[in-house]
Amino acid sequence: QVQLVESGGGLVQPGGSLRLSCAASGFIFSRYGMSWYRQAPGKERELVARITSAGSSTTYAGSMKGRFTISRDNAKNTVYLQMNSLKPEDTAVYYCNTIQSGYIYWGQGTQVTVSS
Repeated sequence: QVQLVESGGGLVQPGGSLRLSCAASGFIFSRYGMSWYRQAPGKERELVARITSAGSSTTYAGSMKGRFTISRDNAKNTVYLQMNSLKPEDTAVYYCNTIQSGYIYWGQGTQVTVSS
C-alpha cells in the first residue's frame, strides 16, 4: 500500500534552514507528482509546493517563493523540501502527499518550529 514518511523537522531559529524528506513506497514513485502541504495550529492545511513526476516543473505558494525549494530523487523514491530564511510564521506540521486515481494519500507529518 502507499506509504509516505516525512522526516527532517525540528526546532530552528528565525533565518535558519531545514531540509525535509518524504520517503515513498508502495507505488511507482516516478509516475506521480508530489506535493508538500503544511498546517499551522488553528489554521487550514495549505499548499506549500508541488513537483511533477519527472521533476521538470514546480509550483510554489506565494509566501514560499524564493525561500523554499521542492525537489525529488526518483532513484531514491524521495521528495525533498529545502526551506531557507525560515520565519516564525512557517511553524507548522508539514505533510507530503500524492494523488492517485482520485485518492489523496498523506504522510503522518513532521513538525517544524521556528523560534528564538
